[in-house]
Amino acid sequence: MTQAVLTQAIGPKSGTALRLKQAVLVLAGILALALAAKIKVPMWPVPITMGTFAVLSIGAAYGARLGLVTILGYLLVGALGFDVFAGSSAETAGLTYMMGGTGGYLVGYVLATLALGALAARGWDRSFGTMALALLIGNALIYIPGLAWLGHLYGWDKPILEWGLTPFLVGDAIKLALAAVLVPALWKLVGSVRH
Repeated sequence: MTQAVLTQAIGPKSGTALRLKQAVLVLAGILALALAAKIKVPMWPVPITMGTFAVLSIGAAYGARLGLVTILGYLLVGALGFDVFAGSSAETAGLTYMMGGTGGYLVGYVLATLALGALAARGWDRSFGTMALALLIGNALIYIPGLAWLGHLYGWDKPILEWGLTPFLVGDAIKLALAAVLVPALWKLVGSVRH
């Protein structure tokens, strides 16, 4: 049985007002993704960006369809050459950057958004435990194509896990814990406002 996701539970639910709300959410989501990708938090062994936190949170809050439109919009903005990705710059933006080592992770962003949206529609975003499990699934869906693409680009004889997985696990655990607390807390807030 499907349930409303967070953005469906607040604001207009039909007609032109709904379409306007959805357009604003997509634009806000693209902006949030771009800003989150540029936030670098000092962390051991590598600094963490907030990109995956934004991807997973938007997937859960927006649902699969609106989340997909948002993540594809973000990727389109990046493909057009705008500096919206974590490691992109004026020299390596657009499709050149997207086809580099980060390409598989960007594909994973789409998969994770769809998964989090689908799980949120089943109510997994309402409690810490199920939200944490959904986030672990989403994170795995980011890493699988990301690591596969690194292996394809550079060869499986290279230390792919050391390049693309193990340095990020500590930071990811912190981001997942934050999202697992945040989204259910927003549901509680919405519930208390509506009563």
